[in-house]
Amino acid sequence: MFIDRVTIQVKAGDGGDGCVAFRREFKVPKGGPSGGDGGNGGSVILRAERNVDSLIAMATQRHWSATAGEPGKGSNWTGKQGRDLVIAVPIGTVVRDADTGELLRDLTHEAEECVVAAGGRGGRGNTAFATSTNRAPRDRELGQPGESRTITLELKVIADVGLIGKPNAGKSTLLSRVSRAHPEIADYPFTTKYPNLGIVQVDRDHSFVMADIPGLIEGAHAGAGLGHEFLRHVERTKVFVHLIEPSPIDGSDPFDNYRNIREELRLYDPALMDRPEIVIVTKSELPGAADLAAKLQTELGRPVLNISAVTGKGLPPLVAAIWHELQALTSPLSPPGERAGGEGAGRL
Repeated sequence: MFIDRVTIQVKAGDGGDGCVAFRREFKVPKGGPSGGDGGNGGSVILRAERNVDSLIAMATQRHWSATAGEPGKGSNWTGKQGRDLVIAVPIGTVVRDADTGELLRDLTHEAEECVVAAGGRGGRGNTAFATSTNRAPRDRELGQPGESRTITLELKVIADVGLIGKPNAGKSTLLSRVSRAHPEIADYPFTTKYPNLGIVQVDRDHSFVMADIPGLIEGAHAGAGLGHEFLRHVERTKVFVHLIEPSPIDGSDPFDNYRNIREELRLYDPALMDRPEIVIVTKSELPGAADLAAKLQTELGRPVLNISAVTGKGLPPLVAAIWHELQALTSPLSPPGERAGGEGAGRL
């Protein structure tokens, strides 16, 4: 089960109270105060982990609490500190205050942490209040309460490559053929309800992460269908692979479908138009696929690949084109024109 948004309540541990005590030892007259400080309460910490791919743990448990600090004791013993509660979340989790909407942290790297609720400080014991004029203080401090807040966690998938296109364009099938991912595949629209990730092996030493983004429809930028749920996952992909079906089951025009997806991306976030895009016509085994690829290539003025995820036709050149584009993005010496010059590569 994939969960990419959840709201939870977090409560840090309270600090322990300070202690009022006096030394009572043999042959130690006028022993003086000996009350120890209370222990600090534990904090609630979010940590980005690579082996976590969903927020399902937070969906099944909505209240998370760290342990409180223990009170101080006599003989100047400080109370035991509360244990921090560390919650593992996927890389790419955005943390916001649910009440104010304030962005608390964007966890984009492995092992990155965010303290969402700080533990309360332990109170001081009466030893801390001793002075030259007050040698037997009976004062102490109570422990401070730990922070409590409601936070919203939102997962934005981090992938090198994002597969985009209309529902039933063949994104899940393509992902299953070039990686070891096993997404749900069926012959009806919106089979994919959430992003699927797969690792595509280029050679023995190189690979990249590909994400199957659920199909977009017209009006997705305004929330039509599950538009916002889907579109936020394209924000962190480096390269788009745009799949165009030659004979859509709804009878729509492939050219219009391509333009509509581009427009939805632009309306959602104009910055997405600067991402490299590789255009491919899928299901090359169907009549008209080759003609559509040729027409698109003429209209766009750049190569358009023609592939079949079922037969395997065109998959090696596609992987090579994607890898070329990713390498161009990471190479500081590549001029802008060269980044768009890979097989089938271009700009939105």
